[in-house]
Amino acid sequence: MLRTSLKLLALLPFLTFYLAESASAQRAPSSSEIKSFTGLHKAAHENDMAKLEILIASGAALDKRDNYGRTPAHVAAFASNDEIVRTLAESGADMNALENGIYDVVTIAAVANDPELVSLAIEVGNDPGLTTSIYDGTALIAAAHLGHHEVVRRLIRMGAPLNHINNLRWTALMEAVVLGDGGSDHIETVKALVEAGADISIADRDGVTPLQHAISRGYDEIAEIIRSSMK
Repeated sequence: MLRTSLKLLALLPFLTFYLAESASAQRAPSSSEIKSFTGLHKAAHENDMAKLEILIASGAALDKRDNYGRTPAHVAAFASNDEIVRTLAESGADMNALENGIYDVVTIAAVANDPELVSLAIEVGNDPGLTTSIYDGTALIAAAHLGHHEVVRRLIRMGAPLNHINNLRWTALMEAVVLGDGGSDHIETVKALVEAGADISIADRDGVTPLQHAISRGYDEIAEIIRSSMK
C-alpha cells in the first residue's frame, strides 16, 4: 500500500498538467474565427438549413477546412446543431474527419455531454472507435474522464471499444477513477463501464489497477463496484 501511495504522489504533478491540458484541448471556434466564416462553415455555425441546402446543391465542398482544420460538420458539432450534422453527413460529408486537435464530431459531442448528438453522429457514419486527441484516446475515454455517464452508456451500446489504452496507458475505466472526483457522475460512469465488461485488471504503466487507485483515493463506492465484478 505504501509503494502504491508513493507512486500516486509521484503522479500528482503530471495529473495537474494533464487536467489543465485536457480541459483546453478542444478548440471551439473563437469569436474572430466565427466572424470570418463563409459558405458552409457559416451556415453550419448559424444553423441556417436553407442556406446550407442551397450551398450543398450548388456543389460546395462538404469537407472544406477552416484555419484550424475544422470541417462544417465539426463547426456544427461545436454549435450543437444536430440537424446540420445530419444533413452534411447524408450529403456525403466525411464524418470521420479529424480537425487539428485530432477530434472528430463524436468526441466533440462526448466532451460537450451531448448524448443525442453522440448517437446521431454514430448513426450517420462516425466511427465510435476512432483514435482521437494527442493522447491517442477515444470518445469513450474522454466521456469517462469527465463523468458523462449517459454519453458513456450510449457509446458502449453503439460499439465503442471498452478497453482501448491511450498513450498514457489508461483505459476509460482508469480515467474515470484517476481523473474523476469520486462523485455520483463518476460512480455512474464506472458502473456503466464495469457492467458492460470493462477489463478491471488493466493497470497503469506503474502497475496500479483501477481498484487500487479507487481505494487510495477513498472512493469507497467505486471500489465496491469494481470489487463486485470480481465475485
